[in-house]
Amino acid sequence: MGSWVHSSLSLLLIVLLLHQVRGQTCDYFQGSWVLDSSYPLYNGSSCPLIQREFSCQKNGRPDQMYAEYRWQPHGCNLARFDGRGFLERLKGKSIMFVGDSLSRNQWGSLVCMLYTAAPGAGYNTTLDGDVSTLTFTDYGVKVMHNRNVFLVDVVKEDIGRVLKLDSIKSGKLWEGIDMLIFNTWHWWNRRGPSQPWDYIQVGNKIYKDMDRMVAFETALNTWAGWVDSNIDPTNTRVFFRGVSPSHYNGTEWNEPSAKTCLCQKQPVLGSRYPGETPPALAIQKNVLSKIRKTVTSLDITNLSLLRKDGHPSIYGLGGRTEMDCSHWCLAGVPDTWNQILYNLIFLT
Repeated sequence: MGSWVHSSLSLLLIVLLLHQVRGQTCDYFQGSWVLDSSYPLYNGSSCPLIQREFSCQKNGRPDQMYAEYRWQPHGCNLARFDGRGFLERLKGKSIMFVGDSLSRNQWGSLVCMLYTAAPGAGYNTTLDGDVSTLTFTDYGVKVMHNRNVFLVDVVKEDIGRVLKLDSIKSGKLWEGIDMLIFNTWHWWNRRGPSQPWDYIQVGNKIYKDMDRMVAFETALNTWAGWVDSNIDPTNTRVFFRGVSPSHYNGTEWNEPSAKTCLCQKQPVLGSRYPGETPPALAIQKNVLSKIRKTVTSLDITNLSLLRKDGHPSIYGLGGRTEMDCSHWCLAGVPDTWNQILYNLIFLT
């Protein structure tokens, strides 16, 4: 894949002009949110590809300012997302998001950004098991989502559903894909009826439960081993997206009266989130630092922590009976994740 990413001298000059500051490559992930009247990049009410749970405008959210913020890194500018250029450069390629519903959130953002940029391009959608595929037929570009909340396997056995921390047979679905964007975390602390496994297995040992952070790290190491054994960096580019945060407790952003994200209409001001960073992020970064093959970190945790205003709250799938401060409205925050992804693919 390297040849189509680094293809021309003119592109190199753009890189040097836009993304070098005093001889240092710009850090896309450190910055602040600013209002920009040219955003959002698409109309969330008119894109037919947005899943209902992320379509906050259609679900009745009255305010729209949350969609009008642009991420501004310190000391440099992100290139604006060019959807038509994206499709042209990736003609005939496949992109797969692998992870949970937050991965689907990002997938929905990207397909709407591309659909809006090339409205005349034909497309079709298919569902094959846990893999959803939207193909832009005029370009031969496949944008896929593989629902896999742990990355490692959950297998039905005689004793029940077993979460196998050292098994990753589902990796067969990822072979031959040109670009892979992984994430996992959202489901690791599920307990009770929403917990999708009954036992945990490591090697020949089976546990009724274990420290979830230890389980998370063990699974990530299994995934890292799969990458090192199966990925050819000349053919496949791999990204791992950081932890997408939730906002259920206003004390974390110095607003104790806010019990949820409901009625939040602007980001946390500045560049630093006053609350704690999710501890899973440190584990994730440690595992990524040890992988022999090239994996690019899409480190969106800090910029997303600042966006307490970007969640569906009561304007998601459950309507006014459920509070969703974990997923993101579209248009919204995941568009920035994809804008940074665009810059990492084509301008670094």
